[in-house]
Amino acid sequence: MKILVIQQKMIGDVLTTSILFEALREKFKSAELHYLINTHTFPVVENHPFIDKIIYFTPINEKNKWSLIPFIKEVRKNNYDVVIDVYGKLSSNLISLFSGATVKIGYYKKHSAFIFTHPIKRIKQPKKNASLAIENRMRLLSPLDIPFKNFSPKIYLNQIEIDNAKKTLLSHSIDLTDPLFMISVLGSNPKKTYPAKYMASLLDVIIQDIPKAQILFNYIPNQLDSAKEIFDLCSKKTQEQIYFNLYGKTIREFIALTFHCNALIGNEGGAVNMAKAIQVPTFIIFNPSLNKANWFGDDETKNNMAVHLSDFITYIDDDYKNAKQNPKLFYLKLKPTFIAPKLTEFLNNL
Repeated sequence: MKILVIQQKMIGDVLTTSILFEALREKFKSAELHYLINTHTFPVVENHPFIDKIIYFTPINEKNKWSLIPFIKEVRKNNYDVVIDVYGKLSSNLISLFSGATVKIGYYKKHSAFIFTHPIKRIKQPKKNASLAIENRMRLLSPLDIPFKNFSPKIYLNQIEIDNAKKTLLSHSIDLTDPLFMISVLGSNPKKTYPAKYMASLLDVIIQDIPKAQILFNYIPNQLDSAKEIFDLCSKKTQEQIYFNLYGKTIREFIALTFHCNALIGNEGGAVNMAKAIQVPTFIIFNPSLNKANWFGDDETKNNMAVHLSDFITYIDDDYKNAKQNPKLFYLKLKPTFIAPKLTEFLNNL
């Protein structure tokens, strides 16, 4: 049996969907399992023991729609028995439609249901105490007689990566006997980022609660100015304990550095998902426009904590829509004074 799973776009999505491979391998020991992903997301599934082959949807495929025709022809040559379209957009729908697979599974949408032999409806409320991201993905396996099991995404670092990260930390005078925290200071874009002044005040809370804490920032070079703004807003004491120029220059370097941290704290996004996938505790600040249940399950509360504006003020369904249209207004309502006690509780339980 040969099975293709399609999950394009974001790192967090690609990492979360990788749970399907563990479930598929448990059911079909000798199946050949392929994963179709965007090129830039490969680092989170590198060395994955249950994925036999990666098929890349390249930047050229993204920009040039005509390139999709020869791409689909190449996919079809693999003679898949089963295609599971987790992404559910036009490009993946077309790949599924013309894949030649006997069994085609995807999420139910009125306009594309005809493509699939098994269109699966998403649930809107968790039923198994997991996040909706996990539960809805596992539902896609029900046509293959695979029951729900709460698999957790995993990233597989090798010992060389772990050792090199340790050497890097030591070379920057990090004391690994003292607490070390990775801070997701910025979201994937400004509309998904907790306000700089608010974030700085939370970093001051960390140093007040844990005077020996050492802090790393997660950012990429084109976010330097935004990261520096947060640094400048911190107290002088906090600034002295931030190793601002030490950061992962690649995704795998970031993951390996985070491996040595006591926790990751900050904006919800790919960095949080990566930290969870290497079993590093997380404290997550959710974008007010997101439903926390989509990405945080009740079963995660042992090692992780998440806060959302709806935890502190009355929230109605329209607020999610309004927060998407005006994120700054809603973020400003999520005051550090709301979050600080929760953060202190999290730090005390590490």
